[in-house]
Amino acid sequence: MFRPKIPTMPTPTGHVTQPAVIEPTTIVPAAQPPQPAPVDPAPAPSRPTVQLTPGTALALVGGGTAVVLVVGAVLVSMLLAVAITGASVAVCAVVLRSLLASETKGR
Repeated sequence: MFRPKIPTMPTPTGHVTQPAVIEPTTIVPAAQPPQPAPVDPAPAPSRPTVQLTPGTALALVGGGTAVVLVVGAVLVSMLLAVAITGASVAVCAVVLRSLLASETKGR
């Protein structure tokens, strides 16, 4: 019950072909006349071009959207934290002002 069940490899059915035998060949270099240097060679591209498929473009758009949403959520939460802190400091200032004003009036 607790022993893993290892799947067995089924035997192939149908027509089975034998692998092809490849014989090595020797390469004999031939004497070549010297090639004249080209006058103005075309500049080689510095970087290979990037081919975007529809799937890749969709992945880039989805990744960019996710990054924008995460950064936006972080910025909004930081703004909310600053706003709450400012409101609480303002409430504390009003309470302290009220206490100090009532103390000077002698109440």
